[in-house]
Amino acid sequence: MFREYDIRGRETPDELSADAVHAIGRAYGEFLRRRGIETLVVGRDSRATSEELAHALIDGLIETGRSVIDIGLSTTPMVYWAQYHFQAQGAASVTASHNPPGWNGVKMAVGYSITTNRAEIEELFDIVTHDRVEPSNGSLRHAEIADAYTADLVQRVRVRSRPKVLVNTGNGTAGFIAPTILREAGCEVAELHTRMDSTFPHYPANPAIVEMMEDTGEHVRRANAAIGVALDADADRLGITDEQGCTIWPDIYMIPAVRDLLQRKPGSKVVFDVKCSQALVDVIRQHGGVPVMCKTGHSFVKETLRAEHAELGIEASGHIFIGDSYYGFDDAIFAALRLLDLLDKSGESVSQALADVPRYYSTPVYNAPCPDQVKYEITEQLVQRFKREGYRVIDISGARVEFEDGWGLVRASSNLPQLVLRFEARTPERLREIEAMFRGILEDYEAVGREWETG
Repeated sequence: MFREYDIRGRETPDELSADAVHAIGRAYGEFLRRRGIETLVVGRDSRATSEELAHALIDGLIETGRSVIDIGLSTTPMVYWAQYHFQAQGAASVTASHNPPGWNGVKMAVGYSITTNRAEIEELFDIVTHDRVEPSNGSLRHAEIADAYTADLVQRVRVRSRPKVLVNTGNGTAGFIAPTILREAGCEVAELHTRMDSTFPHYPANPAIVEMMEDTGEHVRRANAAIGVALDADADRLGITDEQGCTIWPDIYMIPAVRDLLQRKPGSKVVFDVKCSQALVDVIRQHGGVPVMCKTGHSFVKETLRAEHAELGIEASGHIFIGDSYYGFDDAIFAALRLLDLLDKSGESVSQALADVPRYYSTPVYNAPCPDQVKYEITEQLVQRFKREGYRVIDISGARVEFEDGWGLVRASSNLPQLVLRFEARTPERLREIEAMFRGILEDYEAVGREWETG
């Protein structure tokens, strides 16, 4: 359950149980005590087990003397936002984010919206397994923040042209607040799957999944909407379709924001992960910016953003980080508002705003089943294999193999037992060739599943 930057496990008695989360709460409380952090915010998503697990987490935290502010049902960005609101350097969100039903977890912060890193997760694991906890008596108070959070976002962005927005929350937590925020910001809103349902009856709430985006696009066409907005289960991933219902992946739909930033602040750095399109790199350079590629993972993008003093970060999965008009953490609702604001000011539709973007052909992100015990080993073997065969390999996160006319990527998932793959090329024919090459190579590894899903 202890993964690269958070905790995720299956909702079973021998894995992510209330007892296990209580122990994690005690460990996280001790972890914060060592850093002199007394106060933290705790929130939870709408999964069936989240309320019980949040109570167990809070009980463990209080036993280590922490002062807990419980904000109840909330998106992960609301938890980060509440840190600034209450001036609390600790935060925990009980959520499995975009994972499918049957999973849950805990996302934690140390410092304002700073996600725990791998070394810190290992420290938490050590505290749990050796019960290295100094007991004390803490406190608990409850707070409602939805109105204040909504007011803050709306005062930052007002959309004057009243566009019709189709919002799909996939029955996830964002359903209780995203439509309200979009309406108060000036949009006409058509809702799709905004009723919270922890069984996710249509598909997992994850805009990296083709099924969610195709459904969003279909309802954009039916509603004659100007744009489709899809949010993952805890509202830190954003998916977009244009007015024709066509899916626009995050590394492309953020290009108007890249251009706007570089016009206002020439020479700025833009951070993006290894899954992003070469088109994004081309646009950054064309407009005088500095492209900074980093490892995949929202915590790595955020970490690089701080280290490089950048104000915009983009992850291909839909985590968007805006620092020049917000706090710099991945808030999908605010990112959608920012994009709507830019379109409003330009008077362009989504397709018009992206008409002159350099043309590449890309696959969605694929997931190939691969056991946790071997996924990193196989990835490293692939890195070395591609290098031995003379390919140019960017190995900051798996193997991004560069060709003259495209690239292919394979890396180990941080959250699930699977390998993550994506491909891009100048032509559809070359794209098929690159994908076929990777599929052929992976057939040499028996542990890697042959059936790939998007996500």
